[in-house]
Amino acid sequence: MNYVLETSRLVLRQFTLDDTRFIIELLNSPGWLKFIGDRSIKSEEQARRYLQDVPLKSYEINGYGLCMVQTKDEGIPVGMCGLIRRDSLDHPDIGFAFLPEFQGKGYAFEIAAAVLGYAKNTLELSVVLAIVIPENERSIRLLKKLGMAFSRMIDFSDTGEELMLFSS
Repeated sequence: MNYVLETSRLVLRQFTLDDTRFIIELLNSPGWLKFIGDRSIKSEEQARRYLQDVPLKSYEINGYGLCMVQTKDEGIPVGMCGLIRRDSLDHPDIGFAFLPEFQGKGYAFEIAAAVLGYAKNTLELSVVLAIVIPENERSIRLLKKLGMAFSRMIDFSDTGEELMLFSS
């Protein structure tokens, strides 16, 4: 496995094409659909294409991307977290999403803090951004807890919706 980093309870590793079932489950979870949007990933073939076009392509082009978050002890997939390079933003942004049964356990803060540390110390990124819809109060609280500050509202060209922009 291509491990990116570890915390006391979690491992962050690069996705592989074997992660299709997890992608289908996560991208169709209630929180993903409500706060990120329907990506129409319903079949293993669609999930494989998503993995190839999003995280795997990002690893190749940028050297980083969204990764699988697993429990350290049992290797249970719990979510995804990582950095995304978007044409519409001046700097990479951090993204995270967790299956419902693993929310509220501190996993998002633990792995997102580690990803921000990795971005600053290993990748030497001076700025990391985050985008979030105003209704996603849990993610906004998490971004603030991570030390990120609200910058401004932006029209997000990828979707046309107005999002809150945070910066590290």
